[in-house]
Amino acid sequence: MTSVKEFRVEAEPTATEPGRGRFVFTDQYSVFDWGEMPDHVPGKGASLCTMGAFNFELLDLNHIPTHYLGVRADGEVKDLGECESPPTEMVIELTQVPDLPYEDGAYDYDAYHAEAGENYLIPLEIVFRNTVPVGSSLRSRGTPRDYGLDADVWPDGVVDLPKPVVEFSTKYEEQDRYLDRPEAESIAGSAELDRLEELALGVNHILNERAERAGFAHEDGKIECLYHDGTIKVADVVGTFDENRFSYDGQEVSKEVVRQYYKKTDPEWVAAVADAKERAREEGIADWRSLCEESPDPLPAAVVTGVSELYAAGTNVYTGSEWFDAPPVADAVDRVRNL
Repeated sequence: MTSVKEFRVEAEPTATEPGRGRFVFTDQYSVFDWGEMPDHVPGKGASLCTMGAFNFELLDLNHIPTHYLGVRADGEVKDLGECESPPTEMVIELTQVPDLPYEDGAYDYDAYHAEAGENYLIPLEIVFRNTVPVGSSLRSRGTPRDYGLDADVWPDGVVDLPKPVVEFSTKYEEQDRYLDRPEAESIAGSAELDRLEELALGVNHILNERAERAGFAHEDGKIECLYHDGTIKVADVVGTFDENRFSYDGQEVSKEVVRQYYKKTDPEWVAAVADAKERAREEGIADWRSLCEESPDPLPAAVVTGVSELYAAGTNVYTGSEWFDAPPVADAVDRVRNL
């Protein structure tokens, strides 16, 4: 189980052939890599599944290979357009995901690939960025001039990048790390980094166009991919308000709303998470959560309702269909603007 979706296996993958399974989307959420938070957000799972399915079908129309097979509704596998209500289950091809051993303060990717063979989930996240919003980790890892901007310090507001930036980070380590190209190539195994970058830019372009049509700005996001016998396919889920950052009329429309709320209202927990991660890095401990002495406070009911309406209204507008009984997106955005 992940923090936001459950995983069901119908046919196990083998060393040579894909399997088949389902994502079952829940109303849980996670920020700062914490895992399941104290609250659930009503309708969030259906929003993520609907938006993810919409994007996978959009990628298929643009000839980008994915592991998506459809959504499950009324006991059948269907296209999203055949559904009468928002789905919560997505049917996918499965690939092998070997254990990633951790010994003596290091992860053993050679062991991962020895077991993976030629059918595996690539243990990378491929991140693409169109802007540098408030809260982006890019601000702490480089200067504006590193990314083609004529400035020495990052401005306070959202910064548009001259062209999209693609980066690679780890997927299965307890703390994600951004990687230089040689280390990313080593971790990718048989998958070519140039092809991963090409896929990321292609997905980003398609999401940019769709977001603009819906009135959103698409700020950044990521893809995850599988490798099977020389073919790379986009995997996991693509272009939702959890995986990507969107904004509407200058306001974040993603789980960044909750991240920023916790930074403002529960700074002790946010600081404790950062301290625990740093201590784990220094001591070579994989499970940083065991070092964290604070726990997150629950969200007020009004915040939960506001975030729920934001996801629902945003999904309606993005997909162009009234899947949810939700207020107009402008009203939902205004409700969370000053949280």
